[in-house]
Amino acid sequence: DPGIGKSTLVLQVLANLSRQGGKVAYLSGEESTNQVKLRAERLGVRSNSLYVMTENDLSRALPQIEALQPQLLVVDSIQTVYQPELGSAPGSVTQVRDCAGKLLYLAKSRGFSVWLVGHVTKEGSLAGPKILEHMVDTVLYFEGDRGQPYRLLRTFKNRFGSVSELAVYEMRSQGLSEVTNPSELFLSDNPELAPGSVVVSSLQGTRPILAELQALVTDSSLGMPRRVSVGVDAQRVALLVAVLEKVVGLHLGGQDIYLNVVGGLNVDEPAVDLGVLTAIASSFQGKALARRTLVMGEVGLNGEIRPVAGETTRLEEAARLGFTHVLLPKKGSKEKSPPGLELIRVGNVSQALEML
Repeated sequence: DPGIGKSTLVLQVLANLSRQGGKVAYLSGEESTNQVKLRAERLGVRSNSLYVMTENDLSRALPQIEALQPQLLVVDSIQTVYQPELGSAPGSVTQVRDCAGKLLYLAKSRGFSVWLVGHVTKEGSLAGPKILEHMVDTVLYFEGDRGQPYRLLRTFKNRFGSVSELAVYEMRSQGLSEVTNPSELFLSDNPELAPGSVVVSSLQGTRPILAELQALVTDSSLGMPRRVSVGVDAQRVALLVAVLEKVVGLHLGGQDIYLNVVGGLNVDEPAVDLGVLTAIASSFQGKALARRTLVMGEVGLNGEIRPVAGETTRLEEAARLGFTHVLLPKKGSKEKSPPGLELIRVGNVSQALEML
């Protein structure tokens, strides 16, 4: 998204690489040389091998890049550079596609890496033609709320490694700083969970992250009750509400239901189904789960609870963070649980809600 720190991130990366002896280049089409200088001073960037160029005309920038032969070139952003001979405005489909094509050809023929910084549309897709995602080797999404200090860097596509990996950063006055223990970031400081609060485990690539999921169920004054979810797929929430009504017998037809994941994390995977369902039931009944309890499991339409991927990894993270109880599917990993964890295995949602 615009203004969340993409330029700050790439400038810090370039500075770190240049300190290791590499020659790197930064082509900015959005800022002047003086603006880049001011940003670098704020970040404490000082390097003799970081070259900055402010140019929108790609045909004028390419000869200088070829002469420099950097190990890494960052173009910030692909929507601001253009080729005059194409006759279309910067950021258009033709300009984005052809400029990216020329940069990719240069990278492959000269043997160096190119990073293209881009923007996303209001729908959340990469701005410019969809073909751009197919042209490049890796697509990373840098997300965050400008009102919050935390930023998430996600791998959306990777031809040379795994996808859905996640890095968490905190925006400070000196730039972005890595959050080495993101689970603690997304968990509440209050050791006692209130009704409607449940801790779930989300596998972000190979990294398990524990997050607090909060639900609020209230009487609705509208003919059609509200269903609002932030950080959880709304269609999945509607499915789980239907399971609660049909299988468990909770009357939620006249209730507004609000769901939120603390810290702005997205937990769109089946493993959080049981946590969502438990949080809604907990808020509706006014009963809280026992403290230091983790909930995970996929819920079927008949109320059965199914195993989740990466169970052992999730349990190890829970034990490391001091959790003592885990509510999870009856069928699961046969490996021995980490010391200090009591595993409560349940086969259906009715058994799970008995824990409230």
